[in-house]
Amino acid sequence: MSRLTRAQQQQRTHERLLAAGRSVFVRRGFLAATVEEIVAEAGYTRGALYKHFGGKEGLWLAITEAQAEQHLLHLGERLGNASDRDELIAALIPGGPAFGEGEPRWSVATYEFAAWIASQPELAGTVVAGQRLREERIVELLERNCARLGIRPVLPLPQVVVLIGALGGSLALRRAVDPATDVRAVEAGVIAAVFPMPSGKGKS
Repeated sequence: MSRLTRAQQQQRTHERLLAAGRSVFVRRGFLAATVEEIVAEAGYTRGALYKHFGGKEGLWLAITEAQAEQHLLHLGERLGNASDRDELIAALIPGGPAFGEGEPRWSVATYEFAAWIASQPELAGTVVAGQRLREERIVELLERNCARLGIRPVLPLPQVVVLIGALGGSLALRRAVDPATDVRAVEAGVIAAVFPMPSGKGKS
């Protein structure tokens, strides 16, 4: 086998640290997870983690940023493929690991991070700025597809996007502590109320 280039080695280290970090955060939560645990699972040293991410917080942000980008990519595809209101609503129902499906501990870790970052105003400002940029991208997707399908939301789309994000986060935590709750039914009901049937069309 050919030897990896330095760039390839760096990329592999980066990816292994991301995978190990996510595994440890799911297992231990954000607050209890330690740099030592993460690097031991990845097979590297503390220095490697600090070089790539600057610390545990930077690693968390890198993981969540990658998840958010993946979510935006899939959301754009689903909205673009929606042919009516019902399919648009289905596309907006959060799902996947980022929302706690299959890994409820991830939802708990997310809330731990949110509580911790509230006392870190500088870092919180950076996180909020990134979140707002992602929300703007979702608004653009919704504007384009709502216009295409003739759908008019009952709230301004920037408010709709914040509402759906907050709803998904809180219900992911609910799923973690109360798996019997049908969170998808709740999500679908709220989103359907926000996006009423286009005028001139019957009930779905």
